Amino acid sequence: MKKIYSILAALMLTIAAGAQTLNVTVGNVTYKFPASQTGEMNYADGTRLTVMGKVFTLSEITSMTVDNSTVTDNAVDVVYDGTSANVTVAGNVAQYVDVEVSGAHVSVAQADDLATEITYNLSGSSDDGGFYTSGAYKATLQLNGLTLTNQSATYSGAAIHVQNSKRIIIKLAEGTTTTLVDAAGGSQKGCLYVKGHAEFKQKGTLYVTGNVKHGIKTGEYMSVKNASIYVTSAVGDGINCEQYFLMESGVVNISGVADDGIQCDIEDTTVGSTGETTDHEDEDSGNIYISGGTLTANITGIACKGMKSEGDITISGGTIDITTSGDGKWSEDTSLSTGGETKGASCINGDGNISINGGEITLKSTGSGGAGMKCDGTLTINDGTIDITTTGGLYYNNGTTENLNYTGDTDNVDSNYYTGAKGIKAGTKDTSGSTTTYSGGLVINGGTITVSTSTNDAEGIESKNTMYITNGTVTVNSYDDGLNSARDMYIQGGTITVVAKNNDAVDSNGNLYIEGGTLIACGAGGAECGLDAAEGYSLYITGGTVLAIGGSNNAVSSKSGSQYVVTTSNLSVSAGSTVAVKSGSTTIASFTVPSTYSPNNGGGNQPFSFGMDVTAPGGPGGNQPGSGGMGGQGSNILISAPGLSSGTNYTITSGSSSADNITASTSTSSGRMF
Repeated sequence: MKKIYSILAALMLTIAAGAQTLNVTVGNVTYKFPASQTGEMNYADGTRLTVMGKVFTLSEITSMTVDNSTVTDNAVDVVYDGTSANVTVAGNVAQYVDVEVSGAHVSVAQADDLATEITYNLSGSSDDGGFYTSGAYKATLQLNGLTLTNQSATYSGAAIHVQNSKRIIIKLAEGTTTTLVDAAGGSQKGCLYVKGHAEFKQKGTLYVTGNVKHGIKTGEYMSVKNASIYVTSAVGDGINCEQYFLMESGVVNISGVADDGIQCDIEDTTVGSTGETTDHEDEDSGNIYISGGTLTANITGIACKGMKSEGDITISGGTIDITTSGDGKWSEDTSLSTGGETKGASCINGDGNISINGGEITLKSTGSGGAGMKCDGTLTINDGTIDITTTGGLYYNNGTTENLNYTGDTDNVDSNYYTGAKGIKAGTKDTSGSTTTYSGGLVINGGTITVSTSTNDAEGIESKNTMYITNGTVTVNSYDDGLNSARDMYIQGGTITVVAKNNDAVDSNGNLYIEGGTLIACGAGGAECGLDAAEGYSLYITGGTVLAIGGSNNAVSSKSGSQYVVTTSNLSVSAGSTVAVKSGSTTIASFTVPSTYSPNNGGGNQPFSFGMDVTAPGGPGGNQPGSGGMGGQGSNILISAPGLSSGTNYTITSGSSSADNITASTSTSSGRMF
C-alpha cells in the first residue's frame, strides 16, 4: 500500500514539475493522459485507480510513466508489428473504449455514451492480424500504409470490420499504400466491412482481396472522393453496398471477382426506395452516381455485371471502362415461352433508369447473352462519349449441341434457343399477362454514341418501348437490327449512321417518324432493309436528310408536312463512294456511304468501311463512322432532303452510275409494307 502511494506521489511531483503526459500501460495498450486534463486521480480499495474516468485494476497495469510526449485528443493509434500490435489511446476517450489485443488482432468496443468522434490510426504490417471495432457513434479510420492479412479469423475474418451502423470515414493517407487480405476460413461479408455508411477519402491507395465474399461491403451507402481503390480478387462482388453508391473523384479498379464489379441494393426492401433525395440525406434508393474519377472493371463471373443497381444509375462525368466476359445462365425454372429468361454478362445494368449526362464510357461485353448497357426503366443520354462493343452469344440447340457460353438447367430452354449480347437495351415489354404492357424506353438527346455488335440476335440499340433521338451523334454497326423499338420510333435530330449486317438498319415495331437530323440507314438486303415499320404501321418522313439503302425499304406514307422522297432500285453502291441526288447540275444532297451494296447480289455480308460525309442545302451534315453490308430488291435506295419538290426530274448517282428521270413524292407505293 505504501509503495503504491509513493509511486503516485512521485508521479504527481513529476507532472507538477512540468512533464506533460501520464502513460498507463496495460499489456499492449497504452493510455495517455495529458497533465492539463488529468485533474484528480482516484485511488480506491487498494486495487483500483481512476484517471479521467478510466478505471484501472492495479494488477493489470504493466507500467506507469510520465514523459513530455504530446497527446492528440480523440485518437486511437494501432501499430501492427508482425505477430503483435500496440495500441495507444488518448486520455479524453479512454473511459469510453474497451480494448482487447490478441496477437496482432485488435478489438475496440466504443461505449454507448460516447459523444465524440474517434479517429483510429492504423499502420504497420502483420501476416495474421485484424482490426475490429463496434459502437454507436460515428468514427474515422486513417489508414497509413497498413499491410494486414487476417488468417486466424480472430474477432472477425475481415481484415477490417467496423460493426457500427453510423457514418464511417475511411481516409487513405496521401502517398501511402494499404493492402488488406481477409481470412479464407471466416464468415465475414467482406475483406473490408462497414455495417454503416463508408466515405473513402484522401489521395492514398488501397488494395483489397476478398477470400470469402465481397472485397468491400457496406451495410449502407458508400462514397469515394480522391481515394484510389483496387479490388484485385473477390469470391463475390468487388464492391457491394446498400442505399446508394457515389463516386466523385479518385480511382476504382475491380478485377478477379466472381460476381458483379459494383452492386448497390435498396437497404429496406419492405419500405421500398426513397428515390433520390436532396444531398442524398437519408436516401435509400439503390442508386449509383458517378460524377468524376476513373472506374475500371474487368469482370469474368457467370452472368456478371460490371455495375449493377437496384435503383437508378446517373453518370455525369469521369472515365468508365468496363469489360465483362462471363458466361450467361438461365434464370428461371421455366421455358422461354412461359416467362423464363437468360441472365447475361452486362457491363452496366440498372433495375430502374439510367441517365448519362457526361463522361467517357467504354463498354465491352464478350460474355454470352448480355449487353453493353441495359436498364428496365428509361435510358436517357444527354451528353458524353459512349463506345460499346459486344461479341458474346448464348446458344442452346435442343440438347444436341450445347455451347460452352451457357450454364444452367438446359431442360427449361426452348429448342434452338439463341441470344446475342446487345449493345444498348432499355425498357420492358411484359407479355406474361392477358395484355402486353410496356414501360421505360430510350431517349437520346446528345452525346457521341458508337455501338458494335457481332453475334446473332444482337441488336445495336434496342428499346422495349418507344425510342426518341433528338440530337447527338449515333453510329451503329450491328449483326441484327441497328435501331429497334417495340413501339413507335422518333428520329428528330442528330447525325445517325446505322449499318445492319444481317437485318434491318432501323426497325420500328410501331410507326417510324423521321422529323429531322441526318440519317444513313443501311440494311442487310433481301427482306432486310434500311427503314422498316411494322405491319399495320407507317413510315413518315417530315424532315431531315435521309439515305436508306438495303432490301425493299418500307413504303413512305404521306401526312401533313411530309417531306419529298426519291427512290430507285437500279444502282449498286461501293463503300466510300458518293451517292447523290441532283436536279440538273445542282446537288440537292450527297452522302459518302459506309457499305457496299448491289441490287443483284441478294444482299448480305459485303465489305464495308468507316466514314460518312453528308451535305444538303438547308440541312445538317457531319462526319461519322459506319460499317456493314447490304443487297436486295424493291426500292433499294431511298433519299429524302429539304430541297426536294414535286414537278422536277431528279437523278440519283452512285459513283459513275446513275438513275435518271426520277420524280419526288411525299409517299411511295413500292417497298415493303411490313
